[in-house]
Amino acid sequence: MNLNTIVEVKRPKSFDEIEWRDGHAFLGGGTWLFSEPQVATDTLVDLPGLGWPALTVTPAGLEIAATCKIVELHDFKGPPQWRAVPLFDQCIDCFLMSFKIWNAATVGGNVCMSLPAGAMISLTAALEGVCTLWPRNGKPRQVPVVDFVTGMHTNVLQKGEVLRSILLPASALSKRFAMRQVSLTHHGRSAALIVATVGDKGEDFLLTISAATPRPVQLRFKKAPSATELRQAIDERLPPDAWFQDVHGSAPYKRHITFYLAEQIRAELT
Repeated sequence: MNLNTIVEVKRPKSFDEIEWRDGHAFLGGGTWLFSEPQVATDTLVDLPGLGWPALTVTPAGLEIAATCKIVELHDFKGPPQWRAVPLFDQCIDCFLMSFKIWNAATVGGNVCMSLPAGAMISLTAALEGVCTLWPRNGKPRQVPVVDFVTGMHTNVLQKGEVLRSILLPASALSKRFAMRQVSLTHHGRSAALIVATVGDKGEDFLLTISAATPRPVQLRFKKAPSATELRQAIDERLPPDAWFQDVHGSAPYKRHITFYLAEQIRAELT
């Protein structure tokens, strides 16, 4: 779509060059930005021009730049000890996208859209990702992905603040994992996307519920729970009115399917 309200595209070489005001919008992949009219926007600020490395392996884990394209994350292999890397492809396969989107959409864009069914939100939250945010005036701050998204299409970003990167800790990448996803239609948006990770000896069991709720919800156990313990924990954390209802599934359906999938995952990992 042509955005006929845009009068200027800025291409800064560093974040310090960016002058932010109402009417500006950060441009990453642009797959959502160019999908509908942006009547309140007159200036685009091109982030890929900043030249951030897409993926950086460090002793601390994997740093994913906000401008990393989905195809770049899909092609990442990683060290052999990072057993959770195959989860990248599994979550990417939950996207509804053509090859054009595959090669243009960014990880940061999907996270900042903050939709319940955002597959990169599910992935990075499940692997205990930590966002680095760059405010306009102030020091960078870190926010866990599970706290970054606050609701349907809402997050903690302040005006002019940008998501710089997401760090997936090596400790989370080294854990075993299991994932389940379900949609009402064969190629539909996720009604529930559930991931659990666990240590080699069944310790530190972390269940992440997404798509069925407005924002990611995590339940952590010192060791793998029993079926009863897991069901009770989900029920206590998510009362009947805490589930997200839309055309892709009613709240009771999403609640039911979450219990069902979570038990499958628990049984697989234990």
